Amino acid sequence: MRRVRVIPVLLLKNGGLVKSVKFKDFKYVGDPINAVKIFNEKEVDEIVILDIDASKEGREPDLDKIKEIASEAFIPLAYGGGITRIEQIKELLFNGIEKIVLNQSAFNNPGLITEAARQFGSQAVVVSIDVKKNLFGSYKVYQHSKGKNTKRDPLDFAKEAVQLGAGEIFLNSVDLDGTQKGYDLTLVEKIAKEIEVPLIACGGANGVSNFREAIQAGSSACAAGSLFVFQGKHRAVLINYPSQKDLKKEVFEQI
Repeated sequence: MRRVRVIPVLLLKNGGLVKSVKFKDFKYVGDPINAVKIFNEKEVDEIVILDIDASKEGREPDLDKIKEIASEAFIPLAYGGGITRIEQIKELLFNGIEKIVLNQSAFNNPGLITEAARQFGSQAVVVSIDVKKNLFGSYKVYQHSKGKNTKRDPLDFAKEAVQLGAGEIFLNSVDLDGTQKGYDLTLVEKIAKEIEVPLIACGGANGVSNFREAIQAGSSACAAGSLFVFQGKHRAVLINYPSQKDLKKEVFEQI
């Protein structure tokens, strides 16, 4: 049996917890601290918290809010959003964050990846890559802060991030975000087989079977948002997480 991480992703917007569909149509789904308390009880492996407006608005990480959330968490937290300086990373790690997630900074200031890895270790540095297909069906790195694709190829970008010191790659499909249609397994396989660090698949998960598929495609861990905050065909808000029994039976014993 092989145990893998299954990670809820919490999106922060104006201090609240939201969920999107294809990085649009944000819906308020609750208070992040309440969500963290519930995930504590459900034996979650790890949580990724992303302030999705910080970089877009040129804001620094809301350290008070992050400290408040971290103080309630009994599980490892990764945080991303508005990180541009090594001093911010030091503050985040000092205040209960285990890993930092670089997205916009990885694009604008790749030297920050190297410096963060040098000072705090690669295991603390995750590079997040948002990927969206262009009109011709080619995968391109997407910049949320600008709301458009770049010309960068996600595989080249991932390789570069790893060379610079990233300890993990968080790979998010914009096209499948919030759709619950399953992971983009072609994208996962394309990137995972070419990099030497763990890859976290994100975007589109609809059930535990999708976790198994992503791992079999090469990812080391699976992340999801909608799956853990909505239930039923009407997408009623309900924080949830699969039981360890179901994960063991449907995922860990099958990979």
